[in-house]
Amino acid sequence: MGEVAREPRRRARNLGIPLGRYRPGRWNAITDVGGVKVGHSTLIRGSGRLVVGQGPVRTGVTVILPDAENLFEERVVGGAFILNGAGEVSGITQVMEWGLIETPILLTNTLSVGAVTDATVKWMVERFPGIGDTHDVILPLVGECDDSWLNDVAGRHVGELQVREAIASASSGPVAEGSVGGGTGMITCDFKSGIGTSSRKLREAEGGFTVGVLVMSNFGQMHQLRIAGLPVGEALRERYAQTPTRHGSYGSLIAVVATDAPLTSHQLSRLAKRGALAVGRVGSTARHGSGEIFLAFSTANKVPRQTRKMVYRMRVLLDARIDPLYEATIEATEEAIVNSLFMAEDMEGVNGNFSPALPLGEVREMVARWQPWER
Repeated sequence: MGEVAREPRRRARNLGIPLGRYRPGRWNAITDVGGVKVGHSTLIRGSGRLVVGQGPVRTGVTVILPDAENLFEERVVGGAFILNGAGEVSGITQVMEWGLIETPILLTNTLSVGAVTDATVKWMVERFPGIGDTHDVILPLVGECDDSWLNDVAGRHVGELQVREAIASASSGPVAEGSVGGGTGMITCDFKSGIGTSSRKLREAEGGFTVGVLVMSNFGQMHQLRIAGLPVGEALRERYAQTPTRHGSYGSLIAVVATDAPLTSHQLSRLAKRGALAVGRVGSTARHGSGEIFLAFSTANKVPRQTRKMVYRMRVLLDARIDPLYEATIEATEEAIVNSLFMAEDMEGVNGNFSPALPLGEVREMVARWQPWER
C-alpha cells in the first residue's frame, strides 16, 4: 500500500486512457467555456477519533461562476435533470421553472448546504444591494454529497469564510481536481475521489461549440467501477478485500454541464440528462439512497433582469443539430468522473477510516492490455 500512496497522480488523458472521440479544449476543463470560473476552499485538519465539532475535518466548498462579472443582472439560461433524488441542489426547482441561473453554483457536504446558502446570500446582497427590495429575492444553487466516512460532517465546519475564499479564488484556466473543495471527503467505488472536470470541442462543421463538465463524485462500490469500458473494480477487488469500506446506500454525484452553444432551457435539461449515461458507464446504478443530480447552463444568451423592451431575442440551436453536443457531454462527464479518481490521493479520516487512491499503474496496464489500439 505504501507504494500506491507515493504514486504520482495524473489525469486520465495524460495516461492514455481512451474516453471518447472528441478532442478536449485547451484546459480539458469546464473553464474551456468562455467566462466560466472555478474556485475551491479546502479544509483538512486533525486525525484520529471523531469528536463532533472538533474533527477530523475533511471537507470544503467548490464554486462555479457561469459569469463572474454580472450574473445577477445578466442571467444565463439553465436546465436540470434528476436521475435519483436522494440528494439536494437547493434552488434547482427555480431553475427548472424559469430556465435561468442567476447565482453562483456551489458544491459542499450535505450538512453544510444551509451555511453555504446563507454565506452566498450575504455575498450577493453586498454586491447587489437591491436584492429583497428593488429586486426580488434569490435562491442560491448549492449541491451536496455525503462525506461522513472521512469528515466530521455533523461539526459543520464549512461557513462564510470558506465560501468567500472559494469565490475569491475562482479563476479560468486549469482546475484543481481530486481531494479539493467540496470533493475533499468524497469517495467513488470505494476509492478516493472528489472533484473532476473535462471538456470537449466540436468540429467546426458541427458548430465548433465547447462543452465542459465539472463533477463532485461520491457513488458506487468497488465491484461496479468501470474505466474505458473495462471492469477495473472487479479486477482490483481481491487486492483491497481487507480494506474496510463505508457501509449503507452511499452514492451521489453532482454534475454541472456548461456550454457556449445557444440552447433553450428545455434543450439544456436534455443535455443534462445525457450526463446520466456517462455515470452509468463508470458504474453507477443510481441506488435507492443516492442522489445523481445534473445542472446545465449556456453562456451564449444573457437574459437581462431589467429591460424596457417587450421582447427578448435569443439565438437557438436547431434540435436536429444537437446530437454532437449529447455525445460530447457524455464523453466529458465520463472523463470528469475518472479524473476525480485519478487525481485523488490516499486519505485517512475520522476514526481512522481510510480511502485508498486508485492504483493508476495497474489501471493503465489493464487498459493497454485490453484495448487493441494500444498494442
